[in-house]
Amino acid sequence: MAKIAFLGLGVMGYPMAGHLQAAGHDVTVFNRTTAKAEAWVAEHKGSLGVTPQEAVSGADFVMACVGNDDDLRTVCVGEIGAFQGMKDGAIFVDHTTVSAKVTNELYEAAKANGLNFVDAPISGGQAGAENAVLSIMCGGDQDAYEVAEPIMQSYARICRRIGETGAGQMTKMCNQIAIAGVVQGLSEALHFAEKAGLDGRSVVEVISQGAAGSWQMQNRHETMLDDEFDHGFAVDWMRKDLAICLQTAEETGASLPLTALVDQFYKDVQKIGGARWDTSSLIKRLRALD
Repeated sequence: MAKIAFLGLGVMGYPMAGHLQAAGHDVTVFNRTTAKAEAWVAEHKGSLGVTPQEAVSGADFVMACVGNDDDLRTVCVGEIGAFQGMKDGAIFVDHTTVSAKVTNELYEAAKANGLNFVDAPISGGQAGAENAVLSIMCGGDQDAYEVAEPIMQSYARICRRIGETGAGQMTKMCNQIAIAGVVQGLSEALHFAEKAGLDGRSVVEVISQGAAGSWQMQNRHETMLDDEFDHGFAVDWMRKDLAICLQTAEETGASLPLTALVDQFYKDVQKIGGARWDTSSLIKRLRALD
């Protein structure tokens, strides 16, 4: 059993922290909205930290799943940040999707404080978090990863170290780049089926068994056909992630023409009121053009 602090109880962090408690670990949680943390404690019987610094006291591992670069900086090195309260040698595992720049910055800050830092962004959505089948892509020191990996297995289908610090975040960018194109392609296929007078479910039943098949097709086609878009990762967060991808592409010299185009399509979805719809709502943009 390990003593663990979990910082950030959003749609991903809430169930992830619950899996750690269910696995027998001693979990203390912190959330910016205290009521959410209190609800988690009532449900899972863990402990509540009023600040990040307080929550991490004595913890062997600190897991974070917050919003963006600025949120992560605040949680780590803010006035009452975690790095001030963590014991020497403890491991900070960041599950947030952030830039590789802030990851490298916080890795160096952790080392300066006698701490370890593993970047470990996640993929699999809310359902993956709830069912403990997330894909976790990691960067950081090999020895720190090897110690943290068994803890992460509490909510993982697969957990792999890709390379040094920042490699996890770079891999998550690859994930989001791939998803953007797949969802747009699926949206166009389903919209085309509708316009052609075909039964979308029958179409998917056939084409999903061939080269067109994908996780998005298997898990999102029915809700897309039913015009339901409250089943996962929000458009606002996808645009945040794609902005990181596009900025990093500028820095590395990579060409991302499709990603840039789909990012603008998501901007259109925001304009028609879909900021909190899930990412499969790209089909709503096509329907709005009819």
